[in-house]
Amino acid sequence: MVAYMTKRKRRKFTPEFKAETVRLVRESEKTIAQIARDLDLTESALRSWVEQATTDEGQGGTGALTTSEREELNRLRRENRILQQEREILTKSGGLLREGEHVRFVFIDEEKAHYDISLLCRVMQVSRSGYYAWRSRAPSPRATQDLVLSETVTEIHKASRGTYCSPRVHAELRARGHRVNRKRIARLMRRTGLAGLTGRRYRCTTDSRHELPVAANLVWRDFDVDAPNRVWVADITYVWTWEGWLYLAAIVDLFSRRVVGWATADHMRTELVLEALARATGERATSTLLVHHSDRGSQYASEHYRAVLAAQGITCSMSRPGNCNGRDLRHVRASLSLCRELIRSRPPRGSCTPRARRATSRR
Repeated sequence: MVAYMTKRKRRKFTPEFKAETVRLVRESEKTIAQIARDLDLTESALRSWVEQATTDEGQGGTGALTTSEREELNRLRRENRILQQEREILTKSGGLLREGEHVRFVFIDEEKAHYDISLLCRVMQVSRSGYYAWRSRAPSPRATQDLVLSETVTEIHKASRGTYCSPRVHAELRARGHRVNRKRIARLMRRTGLAGLTGRRYRCTTDSRHELPVAANLVWRDFDVDAPNRVWVADITYVWTWEGWLYLAAIVDLFSRRVVGWATADHMRTELVLEALARATGERATSTLLVHHSDRGSQYASEHYRAVLAAQGITCSMSRPGNCNGRDLRHVRASLSLCRELIRSRPPRGSCTPRARRATSRR
């Protein structure tokens, strides 16, 4: 029969027992090993007791700590460890002290494997009894509805490539037939850590303070086009990417509302709009009936750009002054807004060179 050795349970001894054992070692003629066997102690433990007693009497070596000093050091270490854990908990909680008890109870339940429950409850300013009562309580009907609704919100946010904020998620839910308050959607998105993309500071892309010739406005808000390749509307926008500002030029056919030409670059020079025009003319057939409408920016009013339009037989048209945000360009601006969301939602790339940036934006 095989006998298995079990680990000996750690025993605790009172200060009186240790002092009496040390006195026995000093007064007895037996060795420390013999006394340890008689008292069923380990020799190393008995030697440490004798050395500690010598240190407490002021006869220890350099740097040796007395019993009171050792106890004080252990107490300070415990307090320091608790303070570090409290700081870690507050860092992980991310401002949950401003939330309701339910949110704090959820956080405690997630972190109980790493920290003591009593410590978590004290830092989160809730009672242990309240936490255990919450665990044993069945979820309310509203909490069950929030769980199902959170899954739908996460699905919509993921389908938008992470661009939708709470108002647009709420609009999509209403379109699907859900009757829910927008503030509830905002609360669920905060709880699940979802956030949409926010716009950057406005940058003006129209430089109309120039002495270049300006074409007349031939469109005059007449958006009812009866055939393709009759009116093209062009504009420039900017997009904040992981690598800096990216400028996007696009040309939209008013008949189909389709982008027929586009280009991106890290500058707003005339080359940008010329590349967009080259793509449009390469994909679509032009004629003398085609009108190219834009704002009065220096790129579109440049001699080179207008010469290319004239060579293609395209008539140039420009919006009136002070109307760069008017309805003349609303269709192309809608297309550019969608392009901005798609580009901003892309993850960062490895290279930051201008050539890599342009190649990445054209994929």
